[in-house]
Amino acid sequence: MTMKFAVIKTGGKQYLVAPGDKLKVEKLAKTDVKSEGSEVIFDEVLLTSDGKETKLGTPALAGVKVTAKRVADDRHDKLLVFKYKNKTRYRVKRGHRQPYTEVEILSIK
Repeated sequence: MTMKFAVIKTGGKQYLVAPGDKLKVEKLAKTDVKSEGSEVIFDEVLLTSDGKETKLGTPALAGVKVTAKRVADDRHDKLLVFKYKNKTRYRVKRGHRQPYTEVEILSIK
């Protein structure tokens, strides 16, 4: 059985994806994709493999696209940021929730 996969770049990060995978990427702008359930096309594909042949881009492959479906827009769990300096009564507590878009990979073309 051959495994088809690709390495895509989005949001300044690289992801190894295969058809059927669900992954959380940096939030996609609303101008790129209208709503949940719509199709997303990642055209910055760095590497593809169909099990027999591997193609490597310099830096990206021309004419190769990865199609995905937008599943949800949400935010990660809260991350606490606490700054403290001893002997000076300095304490700052802040929280941060990073937004993300969850996508499901449909095909690699």
